[in-house]
Amino acid sequence: MGLLSRSEKLPPDVRAALSLDRADRVLAHGRLDDGSWAVATSASLIRSDGTSTASCTWCDVDRGSWDPESSTLTVTWVDGHAPLRLRIAEPTKTSLMRVFRERVQASVVMSETVPLGAGLTARVAVRKDHVGNLLTQVVGDAGADLSAPLAQAAVRSALARLRSASGAPPEAW
Repeated sequence: MGLLSRSEKLPPDVRAALSLDRADRVLAHGRLDDGSWAVATSASLIRSDGTSTASCTWCDVDRGSWDPESSTLTVTWVDGHAPLRLRIAEPTKTSLMRVFRERVQASVVMSETVPLGAGLTARVAVRKDHVGNLLTQVVGDAGADLSAPLAQAAVRSALARLRSASGAPPEAW
């Protein structure tokens, strides 16, 4: 039996609620323990129960972590909002975690870790949005003061290097 034959089918009401663009397609999905579904598409991560839907593009995701004991995928965001915890009902019947990792990595064009002192860093990245436009992001470690003059200088220098190397447009930071 192949891997695809083991996965649960996405219910028709959930598929309809996704309202995907013509270019977007479902890559993986997994039923959550609350009965809703997590769906990875080529453009975004979507949570839907068939009536309501919440989605985010891959470039909004900072990272994810998988806890096999609780079958929970924890998604952290670039903007620092509270993490999203997706408890997968049957993790052996989905490729969601693998596709999640692949899509987040595919959105990163290049990145640099910038030391800020006191053991803290900032991650500066050029990423692609869902239509291929380049954008820059800066995510500091918890406790990092990105408004400090030395931190700003280091981050601006990294942004300039990455923009020059990637062709990303200048943006305010």
